[in-house]
Amino acid sequence: MRKPAIIAALAALSFPLAAAAAHSKHAPASAPALAPEQTAPADNDQTLRAMHDELERSRNRLQLAGVEKPFYIEYRLLDLDVRSVSATFGALVSSTTSRNRFMSVDVRLGDYHLDSSNFISEDGFQGFLGSTGEVGIDGDYNSLRQDLWLATDQAYKEAATQMSLKQAFLRSLTKPPEIDDFSQAPTLVKLEPRLQPDWTARHWEDEARTAAAVLRSFPQLYGSRVNYHLIYATTYLMNSEGTTIRTSRSLAAIEVALDTQADDGMPLHDFYALYVARPADLPDAATAGRAVAQAGTELMELRASPLVPDYTGPVLFDARAAGSMLSQVLAPSLSGARPPLSMMRAFDQIMERMGGRSEWSGRVGTRVLPPSVSLVDDPTLKDYQGHWLQGNYEVDDEGVKAQRVSMVENGVLKNLLMSRRPGPDFQASNGHARSANLSTPQPLSSNLFFQSNEPLKSADLRKKFLDACRADGHDWCIEVKRMDNPALASVRQEDFSEFIGSIAGGIATGERMPLLIYRVYVADGREELVRGGRIEGLTLRSIRNLLGIGDDPAVFGYMQNPAGGFAGTALGAFGAAQGGIPSTVIAPSLLLEEVEIRGFHGEPRRLPLVQAPPFR
Repeated sequence: MRKPAIIAALAALSFPLAAAAAHSKHAPASAPALAPEQTAPADNDQTLRAMHDELERSRNRLQLAGVEKPFYIEYRLLDLDVRSVSATFGALVSSTTSRNRFMSVDVRLGDYHLDSSNFISEDGFQGFLGSTGEVGIDGDYNSLRQDLWLATDQAYKEAATQMSLKQAFLRSLTKPPEIDDFSQAPTLVKLEPRLQPDWTARHWEDEARTAAAVLRSFPQLYGSRVNYHLIYATTYLMNSEGTTIRTSRSLAAIEVALDTQADDGMPLHDFYALYVARPADLPDAATAGRAVAQAGTELMELRASPLVPDYTGPVLFDARAAGSMLSQVLAPSLSGARPPLSMMRAFDQIMERMGGRSEWSGRVGTRVLPPSVSLVDDPTLKDYQGHWLQGNYEVDDEGVKAQRVSMVENGVLKNLLMSRRPGPDFQASNGHARSANLSTPQPLSSNLFFQSNEPLKSADLRKKFLDACRADGHDWCIEVKRMDNPALASVRQEDFSEFIGSIAGGIATGERMPLLIYRVYVADGREELVRGGRIEGLTLRSIRNLLGIGDDPAVFGYMQNPAGGFAGTALGAFGAAQGGIPSTVIAPSLLLEEVEIRGFHGEPRRLPLVQAPPFR
């Protein structure tokens, strides 16, 4: 059943779960037939065989009376093996192992210039949603062909309807868009071996319990959750242009959330997240337990810290905090794709509310960042200075080979990230269409490098920070050491909804959520942890001129959230392992000249009437 994007965007105030809701994407008119050698893998994969045979049947025979034939058909299939273990305070909450297969069928009518996609009518979003569903996990040839046949028929009828609506809308415009709806791309055949799940011989339930048990020593905690996620995914893509892709990858994660209240009733939380390429790469239970205990200690220190007053002045973002901040601030402007046509002003308003407006569209050739800065996105890199880069891939989710893209050189905008959806500045894809669980592929970052050719050593950057504070007449200034991620820090689903609801109204105007804030005193450099602050007015223009850039680049790994239109907006950085898009930002410490910190002005909650019972 279709869900309009307006409703979906509002309904997205929930955890980014691995619900494989899929969408649509399409391509060329008289496409060549698929060559037999392109689709006959040595391992006799019946999934590829079924996809090929049904695609050929649809390409040759699918047509309704009085309706044009599709000019592009695409099949995507996701084979997902997931093992999830959850524990709290040493007790096992859940342990599941699941195997699922999902499909997405996308059909386009028209041609490359004008097709049936990317259109929002008065009934809601009709451009990205295709025929999707769950298919059998046994890879049976006949069963899969029948599922694809039914889904293709449905997608074709939907495409015919939306093409009619779109053409009617275009006739009402005085100047219809001249940009193409879809770009051509080279045919690519890439068949990787299927990865078989390897959960290893480790006892994951025992490890989760052991890691969670260390939090028993923090009686002030109100809630905690230690989650282990072990994920193996094989993705198939086949289209009527001749592209045939089968790729496999794995991801393992530990995500920890914990919360409490300060003595004055203020709710507080902390989180820990670790992502690695394979389950075997996860640290042992003792090492994970130490990291979890560190998060607990950190939260207890935050609980005992004073409230931060309102502040405006220089702010130093440590390297890891800078990576998180940049993932939010830069995301809306990295894409060069044209937004969908919309009959509804509410759609644009919702995208604006979620911080989805690009500030770089139409500004190619102008300065957008400090003159010393370069900005590069490179999905082809797998590691950086010994750190695994989780945003790496070889082929994007539209079957285009991944490419290194230099977006900003010496502060000047040169390029943008592109899918096969053309934009006003660039038309061709550069291999950056990304999605999760068959969601709509969009131009998103992968491994994003923020670099300067005039970096300052850490001591010099700190001196410049204190000098700027002194020149502004401050006795102390603010240093941000970690940014928040409510998708990971929320123990309960309603907590995440509350966080997003409270920040969504200000995200477009630059409201950001720091987690660890320190007062740094000018007189002696002493640091003091404070709580309750939110950053206001921190937009892309805030980093156009920086007081200083460090020489200490750090790798910040995170999961982009594709749910409900979050991807490509400032809220897209708030994702989790299940249903998220693996991404990385490599950035150094950044010194901003003027940032506004707003102290806590809300109503504190009442403390519990009785203390929590002790663990025995």
